[in-house]
Amino acid sequence: MQRGLGARARPRIAAGVIVLGLLMLSTSMVSVADAKTRLGPAGIAFYTPPKPLPGKGHGGLIWARPLTDSAAQPGAANTLLLYRSIGIDGHAVAVSGTLSVPQGQPPRGGWPVITYDHATTGIADVCAPSLDTPSDPAHLLIAYAYPLLDSWLKAGYAVVSTDYEGLGTPGVHPFLIGSSEARSTLDIVRAARQFDPHLSANVVIAGHSQGGQAALFSAALAPSWTPELHIHATVAFAPVNHIVALQQFYEQTTAPPPLDSVLLALGIPVLADLDPAQFSPSKSLSPAAQALYPQLFSQCLLQLSAANSLGGIPPSAVYAPGFSTPATDAALTRLVDPEQLTIKTPVLIEQGLSDNLVEPALTAELAHEYAAKRTPVTFHTFPGVGHIDLVTSPAGADATSWIESHLPP
Repeated sequence: MQRGLGARARPRIAAGVIVLGLLMLSTSMVSVADAKTRLGPAGIAFYTPPKPLPGKGHGGLIWARPLTDSAAQPGAANTLLLYRSIGIDGHAVAVSGTLSVPQGQPPRGGWPVITYDHATTGIADVCAPSLDTPSDPAHLLIAYAYPLLDSWLKAGYAVVSTDYEGLGTPGVHPFLIGSSEARSTLDIVRAARQFDPHLSANVVIAGHSQGGQAALFSAALAPSWTPELHIHATVAFAPVNHIVALQQFYEQTTAPPPLDSVLLALGIPVLADLDPAQFSPSKSLSPAAQALYPQLFSQCLLQLSAANSLGGIPPSAVYAPGFSTPATDAALTRLVDPEQLTIKTPVLIEQGLSDNLVEPALTAELAHEYAAKRTPVTFHTFPGVGHIDLVTSPAGADATSWIESHLPP
């Protein structure tokens, strides 16, 4: 099996970084990669930030920890990061993620950076990609992207990957809320550059599925949120889009893949937090889905798709009757849909034509809408390719060539 990145496989890092990590001062500060950084605690305690949250501003590094599992990705220095961002409620939050740096000397100007947004794993803390090992419940939903990420490392890009707000760290993960995803995606680049000054400000954003939607939101937000970063391009593999139409597509299918029912339910927790009067589980979900609702906070996507969980409920029976109204549809569109965005930097959208989770016709419409708004968009389709295998298909190599044409390593 291809070895992964970051805490996903606890990679080995260069011996010099390990030595630096052990040189703790009495103030619990360590010198890591030329920057003064607080060494984060071992184990799951890493994900619980100190109170009050240290630092100021978004993108500030809280602490870091080297990742040294024996099943390491050779040739890369891998670090777990905890950093500041701004949460869905507008207040500072801690977000976790990983940094992987190629072996060898950085090029003149520093390593170019790809910030990668992962696909849906669930909203439970255990589903955070940085916690991944081969035995973890979300492993199959994470590991399929490792070969592509590894290829970017070998090509000479540093790779950062956020867990997103609320995955691993305190709080509810705001599933598909584009503004939250974008802040996490951009702020980890700031934090990584604070940790390692050999990272350049030249950045490509990429992501798959939920991560493709997150990448598009990040590209739109970057000029105002992280103006010091130079976003050269964005790659969106099968991005979630046109959420209301996509939900209707799921609900009208009587025997779809069981993931459909889970995906319909995953957004309710954060919507209930944002507007309990409109989106409480008792108002939004059917009695059968309400009974299984607590599982969302302890299980990952594959477990939730089982017949004895939400996967046993037909998509048409997940929501309560009357859930979809003009008000709910408008709220979902505003919070989730990337087609509303204005993006001025180049965008590549890739879509498998046998995808049964992100409807190809909707993605084609997304590309058309971007072109109409003069977004510099390129749209590539891949016949016979489904949702997950899009990343492992020739689309991955195609995207890499496109990235290299916009930001050479």
